[in-house]
Amino acid sequence: MSLVVSLAEVTTFPKPTAEVRCTSYSSNGHYLAYTQPTHVLVVSTKDGESNDKAAAKFDIKDTFDLHFSPNGRYLALWTKPILIDKESGVWSENVVVYDVELQKEVTKWSNKHQGGWQPQFTQDGKFMAKNFNNKEIHFYEMSESLDIKKPSHKFKVQDAGASFQNFQLSPGLNPSVAVFIPEKGGKPAQVLIYNVPSFNQPVCSKTFFKAEKCLLKWNALGTALLALASTDHDTSNKSYYGETNLYLLGIAGSYERIDLKREGPIHDITWSPSAREFAVSYGFMPSETTFFDARGNLIHSLPTAPRNTILYSPHGRFVLVAGFGNLQGTVDVYDRQNKFSKVCTFEASNTSVCEWSPCGRYILTATTSPRLRVDNGLKVWHASGKLVYYREYPELFSISWKPQSIEKYPPLRQLEACPEPQQSAKEYLAKRAALSGGNTVKKTGAYRPPHARNSGASATSTSLYQKEMQSNIGSTTPAFVPGVRRVVPGAAIPGAPVAATKESKTAAKNRKKREAKKAALSESSPAPETPSSTPTPVATVSGGAAGGSVVGGVVSLEEKKIRSLLKKLRAIETLKMKQAGGEPLEDTQVSKINKEDDIRKELSELGWTE
Repeated sequence: MSLVVSLAEVTTFPKPTAEVRCTSYSSNGHYLAYTQPTHVLVVSTKDGESNDKAAAKFDIKDTFDLHFSPNGRYLALWTKPILIDKESGVWSENVVVYDVELQKEVTKWSNKHQGGWQPQFTQDGKFMAKNFNNKEIHFYEMSESLDIKKPSHKFKVQDAGASFQNFQLSPGLNPSVAVFIPEKGGKPAQVLIYNVPSFNQPVCSKTFFKAEKCLLKWNALGTALLALASTDHDTSNKSYYGETNLYLLGIAGSYERIDLKREGPIHDITWSPSAREFAVSYGFMPSETTFFDARGNLIHSLPTAPRNTILYSPHGRFVLVAGFGNLQGTVDVYDRQNKFSKVCTFEASNTSVCEWSPCGRYILTATTSPRLRVDNGLKVWHASGKLVYYREYPELFSISWKPQSIEKYPPLRQLEACPEPQQSAKEYLAKRAALSGGNTVKKTGAYRPPHARNSGASATSTSLYQKEMQSNIGSTTPAFVPGVRRVVPGAAIPGAPVAATKESKTAAKNRKKREAKKAALSESSPAPETPSSTPTPVATVSGGAAGGSVVGGVVSLEEKKIRSLLKKLRAIETLKMKQAGGEPLEDTQVSKINKEDDIRKELSELGWTE
């Protein structure tokens, strides 16, 4: 673990002497806490103060997670739970809240589950909120010591059969709390907003279906809330991602459903630091990024591109739109105050952490473990897209900028020139240029799915059947091949000469009768003409995935979508052949044929070409 200032490591920082399980800055940047096997150390990182000694030390073992209050005064720790009495089922009080300034314990309670254990604090640190069995939210007025069994205020779900899934306190001086209650037993889901600590009547409520989970995001002022409702499964079978819907709620009682013009999942939502607008990345890849004002009115849409991440700079001047995760890692930077003009584009592949610097001039990208255990390191980019710093680590587990107030850095009137890159950045860029062969330009062409690349297939147009067969080339999974018969051990081989056996008189007489009857029928009626049809290959599945188009046992969501659409096209071709032969079709079958153009258009958007 190290502390870096102005791209130089701080030598006076009290480094850990044993393994660090987790670390965190307070949101105001005044403190940095990290864990040790026997204690937790808090270092002062206030501007102008020395950080050569610990500001506080709490003797507590096996801390797995920690969480600061917004003002940095209180530190909550989640330690390993221990079963004290097996018969009564009593567990240790493993969640402890400390006062950092007074260096003393405030309260503690038991919580066996690490997910969702964190208490929430209001912006000024006056109240602490804690989940109680997903039925109640207990609020405590913070003091030097408090009794966890005696909450100052209490929110309770009115329906006895219902329970909330999650809640979120708002920032701002007048705090509110948003509560999500999922749908159950035919009753719709709910998002309720209350003023703290008045819980008699919600100031805003919204009910809706198709909501198993809900992400709640407040704007910086605590006046409006984005609720991203989602399900794991799409009942209409249009998407593999499930269904997502976005709602905008205000503390004045207004609410809107945000209508998005493209089908597909919502990848990311984020508020501007100004709290006057928000951005949404949505739709099947290539996705679309759209900006809305605080009332839900559309402001601007960016061109479609494979992107799934949106980050505003701290002053809201620039907007970073990137494609991370299973995407290539392309990063676009736009100038919000200059009609969304593009500032730059750069590549940051394998990025697992991306953050703006507090000054709004630099971008940090990093590759961390355990998501990726190779090429771990950090890169610092100027907002113009130029790399200024690079550092490699054998294993990098977490990294972040120190939070600082934007008042320390004046807003940018225009982007400053990029400073001289550090030597590490120059060496990294030179190494990349040498590996890529200097100025070699990669030839571009039509998109081909990963399973169809390097197959030696020509770029000429092929039928759907041929494309499906190409996808199964090299498959270790047995597949049906037209004209090839399956051989069953021990069974007679079709077409092979039959061993001569002595035929009885009765069998010979019956055989002659059958042959004579068959000859008479063939002379009296000609054979009907039947259109020849090519059997559709059906690949057998082994281990849950088709072998021909699976790379490393994982099929991308885009490939799944292409396969599904190709299957629909093959079904349409079959229906069209039946229709041409004069066979009557059902209304549903005719409607399937009418959707052929839409399916081909969707395939084209996914990059598939005939």
